[in-house]
Amino acid sequence: MVRLQIHPRLSLINKNFGGLNMGKDSSKCPIDTTLDSICGKWKTSILLHLTYEEPLRFSDLQKRISDITQRMLTLQLRELEKNDIIERHVYPEVPPRVEYSISEYGKTLIPILAAMREWGENHRKRMQQKESN
Repeated sequence: MVRLQIHPRLSLINKNFGGLNMGKDSSKCPIDTTLDSICGKWKTSILLHLTYEEPLRFSDLQKRISDITQRMLTLQLRELEKNDIIERHVYPEVPPRVEYSISEYGKTLIPILAAMREWGENHRKRMQQKESN
């Protein structure tokens, strides 16, 4: 059960998340750290494709995410790899073959992404109902 407590300066605090435990870096909330790791216009799309269709080559990802530029896909993949969320596999072939897959560590994000998707669907429906009233 989630219990929310009203805080005079900070609105809602979830006790189950340990309040405002900021860790060593008091300017960074753990939720912000999570969002920094997975947010970006394309990161969630990349992660969802790799979750359901791994492994994928760069060109396969680019085809599945049609509006992304080559440069942006490269940058997003590098960030996800740097954060150990995805793995890059280079095969010693000519021409070289590179495939991307979600790491074991990255798989721990799957329930979070599923919850975010469910919340987003519910929120979209709520906003549509609000507009129709």
